[in-house]
Amino acid sequence: MAEYKAGPFLEQIQFPDDLRKKFKTEDLPQVADEVRQYIVDVISEIGNSHFGASLGVVELTVALHYVFDTPYDQLVWDVGHQAYGHKILTGRRDVFHTNRIKGGISGFPKRSESEYDTFGVGHSSTSISAALGMAVANHQKGEKNRHHIAVIGDGAMTAGMAFEGLNHAGFEKDANLLVVLNDNCMSIDPNVGALKEYLTDITTSHTYNKVKDEVWKLLGKISKFGPDAQTVASKISSALKGSLLRQSNLFESFNFRYFGPVDGHDVIGLAKVMEDLKDIPGPKLLHILTKKGKGYKYSEEGNPTKWHAPGVFNKDTGEIVKIVPKTPQPPRYQDVFGHTIVELAEQNEKIMGVTPAMPSGCSLNIMMEAMPDRSFDVGIAEQHAVTFSAGLATQGMVPYCNIYSSFMQRAFDQVLHDVALQNLNVVLCLDRGGFVGADGATHHGAYDIAYMRFIPNMIVSAPMNESELRNLMYTAQQEDMGPFSIRYPRGNGVMTEWKTPMKAIKVGTGRKLTNGEDVAILTIGHVGNYAQKATDILKEKGISAAHYDMRFAKPIDEIMLHEVFTKFSKVITVEDGCIQGGFGSAVLEFMVDNKYHSEVVRLGIPDRYVHHGTVEQLQAECGFDLNGIVATVEKMIPISNVDTSTEKVG
Repeated sequence: MAEYKAGPFLEQIQFPDDLRKKFKTEDLPQVADEVRQYIVDVISEIGNSHFGASLGVVELTVALHYVFDTPYDQLVWDVGHQAYGHKILTGRRDVFHTNRIKGGISGFPKRSESEYDTFGVGHSSTSISAALGMAVANHQKGEKNRHHIAVIGDGAMTAGMAFEGLNHAGFEKDANLLVVLNDNCMSIDPNVGALKEYLTDITTSHTYNKVKDEVWKLLGKISKFGPDAQTVASKISSALKGSLLRQSNLFESFNFRYFGPVDGHDVIGLAKVMEDLKDIPGPKLLHILTKKGKGYKYSEEGNPTKWHAPGVFNKDTGEIVKIVPKTPQPPRYQDVFGHTIVELAEQNEKIMGVTPAMPSGCSLNIMMEAMPDRSFDVGIAEQHAVTFSAGLATQGMVPYCNIYSSFMQRAFDQVLHDVALQNLNVVLCLDRGGFVGADGATHHGAYDIAYMRFIPNMIVSAPMNESELRNLMYTAQQEDMGPFSIRYPRGNGVMTEWKTPMKAIKVGTGRKLTNGEDVAILTIGHVGNYAQKATDILKEKGISAAHYDMRFAKPIDEIMLHEVFTKFSKVITVEDGCIQGGFGSAVLEFMVDNKYHSEVVRLGIPDRYVHHGTVEQLQAECGFDLNGIVATVEKMIPISNVDTSTEKVG
């Protein structure tokens, strides 16, 4: 592992207390430059990490830790993509090169990792609610001098939960809460919606900003005008904002004191503003303007979405290192979805596409380019995405609502109440089903099979390969189909020739791929490819294993299960999802209900949170990769018990 050298100022900083004690305000620009360079040096070599977001908040990070007495003053980062500078300044610089690597530090703030990580994050829009809870609790304990800061991006601010937090905080007058709105017009893809337009109005109104500067100067001289000056200045400021922007200030309508917008890359100015805000009681919002990827030429000038998580790159030239395979490779499942939905929509004018702020992440951007009037990025708003889709379905449309599995958890009630209860034909395409790798426990799609399976009317499916994904997408649009979930993993499939003709699959039917006599392996989804290879390996060892690709966890293929339990005394289920309540549980329920007595071993994600690593590492850790399947069969059927006198069917 390469050694990464910190600059002369950064080398002196192990914890924020060093920053506060050893450096003056005028030193902060150099500290920020050295933090930014350290991020570039490390991430360019290790890859596998977020990048642009952390570069964009370097000055903010330095200013926050300089002005506030962290960790006594509590800092909450929303999502956490932008927390690399924070980690470097809070005792983790020397292990920063292990970021998102198995056994290394997390890519997100994590309470068990550091006392400076006050709240574990990964999903958006939680920071205001969490920081408010901390502020109220500490006020109750008598710690009224303790500051609480929530840093939230303009993308995360579009989610309903952020406004729920603002709404509550505005009535907690004693809460010592500062919300920093980091406005860079980006989440991962460019922001959309009315809030973006509102923030743009504020930031581009030259008249407002000029007058705002004068009001700010007045506030800075407040002590010269007596005790009522602050009230007067506040009223003047509010009146000017309302008249010049032709609307009242959104955040002040939530009873927040609004300050800004200010330059988020002026670290000295930020430090001075924050020092002033420390003396103002109650909930406050500081609106800062930043640029994602700031300070690194190639990310500033390039595509911000590409530089969100670029992988390994040459820091001197900005060239992103891509390994070009020598032979054609199977496509990513998300791209199969993206191209297939366009094919289907060309044939069926009722089909529409919906995603909450992830068009490039789920490849709906392909449809958005081809059919912009029939595809919708609704912003970071999973609950809205599902109910919006339900509304479309009531009028005869067939919405394909594409949400990452872990993010669909945020819209569970909408699936249950707004879609399934009304038996609407909403197709829920759950990308990133199963382990996702370096993002870790906050992003693994571990639970969707289990939580979808117990919802009435819901069809729960998972394709084993690209052709099956296309067939399931084709099936889901059929008449009177109702709620239909299709989950597929992150990464590549297994078919280089994947554009197969689409055909309808009878719902609730699996397929037997390999005959066998000794053990039955039942799978759902992509992990079926491991089982298929396992049957060949086991055959060489003298074990005859049958393989069934079940395709549906609900309704499950009962005819096929009767065949399995009538014939086999030993059965293994394999899924890239939680064992508790998942596909294996469905098989066990069938066995018990029908009074079969086979020995069943379930392989999948265990009842614990699995942290970050590569997908392959994590599947091996949990024992449901190729080697894990083979080892499980061998444990159930020792070689000495296998009849090798006759040839087995394989």
